[in-house]
Amino acid sequence: MKDYDHIILWLDYFNKTLPRCKGRRIKSERAVFDPTVADLIDAAKEAGYEPLPQETDEQVRYPRRSFVRSGYIVLPKSAEQKKSTVLECVAEKMWQKSKQRIRER
Repeated sequence: MKDYDHIILWLDYFNKTLPRCKGRRIKSERAVFDPTVADLIDAAKEAGYEPLPQETDEQVRYPRRSFVRSGYIVLPKSAEQKKSTVLECVAEKMWQKSKQRIRER
């Protein structure tokens, strides 16, 4: 059954190694290599969203790639923002953090 009260953000939405037909929703310039659930949670918090901790799962499988374990987080749905807007905000924060890690090396 679908949950219309929440936004689900899968790791595969942000994975730079995936083509769009396999689930990536972010432009490849803003996507990151092999994101983790912890990265996604941190980026969502930095973007101003509060993931629901009881709804976060690291051992699930994204439907388009059912042979690989993925993960997702669940955010409360807002009437003023679309899912695509939330995706872009979280992707921007993940991208900034990955660039920062590269600079630190």
